[in-house]
Amino acid sequence: MNTTVLPPAEDALHEAAIEFPDNRLLIDLCGEYDRNLADIEQKMGVQILRRGNQLVVMGDQAAAKETVEVLTALYQRLETGKPVEAADVDRELRMDTTDDDTGTRDGDQLEMFKGGRVEIKTRKKLVEPRTDAQKAYVQSLFGNELAFGIGPAGTGKTYLAVAVGVSMFIEGHVDRIILSRPAVEAGEKLGYLPGDMKDKVDPYMQPLYDALNDFLPGKQLAKLIEEKRIEIAPLAFMRGRTLANAFVVLDEAQNATSMQMKMFLTRLGEGSRMVITGDRSQVDLPRGVTSGLHDAERLLKSIPNIAFNYFSARDVVRHPLVAAIIEAYDKDNPAG
Repeated sequence: MNTTVLPPAEDALHEAAIEFPDNRLLIDLCGEYDRNLADIEQKMGVQILRRGNQLVVMGDQAAAKETVEVLTALYQRLETGKPVEAADVDRELRMDTTDDDTGTRDGDQLEMFKGGRVEIKTRKKLVEPRTDAQKAYVQSLFGNELAFGIGPAGTGKTYLAVAVGVSMFIEGHVDRIILSRPAVEAGEKLGYLPGDMKDKVDPYMQPLYDALNDFLPGKQLAKLIEEKRIEIAPLAFMRGRTLANAFVVLDEAQNATSMQMKMFLTRLGEGSRMVITGDRSQVDLPRGVTSGLHDAERLLKSIPNIAFNYFSARDVVRHPLVAAIIEAYDKDNPAG
């Protein structure tokens, strides 16, 4: 694959031509009806022309250079046998792909971070962070026994934490996965829901089931849940336990009280990893009750080996409108 910088045209646009040796891979790079190229053009503010097995990028010098890097990275991905989908294009446009990993890890985890890239292997799919904040978060989950992920909805806090938990479980680093949430929702009470306790609680836990279903085959997941090697339970059920050799996730932690948060954090046992995720803007606790996430952030920030990772609207990987909605609410209420 060759890149040629062409002389500037009269209108001072910078041009760079990239030659791709495999025309079949070039077709995949462009996407159906050149959709991938259209996305890159829109987000980078450039024009991309296809000439045979070449793509010519036209735009200001910095944008053209960055676009060439994005196209090259996506083509190299195709050369390794991986597909290029909309999410992959989005990731390359968001991410700084330089090798900035300075930590040391052993065995299979080291390979995961080779070349500055982060990949999480699960039974059903390969999960890759799509923003720099997500990448730092995943590295933090592998590198720390206790980590916090704090930020708005749609930034992948829970999804990536569960993916890392499944990866560590598959590789034998932990014996169990334990996922928990406070059973608190705005305007609803558990007692008003029909059925037994499991029926009442399961709707609150559904996002955790959804994440697990993305990473593990259905029959295997059901078997692991039956064997209690994977547990999904309300926060109140954690009292009195010591969670050893487990990957433990507390989701929606902004809805835990200060006492509940202290109780949960002190469950951490030998050989375990714990992840706390939450969104400070979505507290559903009664008025006057302090969020345990707020207290934990205030009290634990100075303790070594506890990592705090923060996300913003820029890290939202759902529909683009979600990021715009979050930014609008943040502007209306800057204190969050």
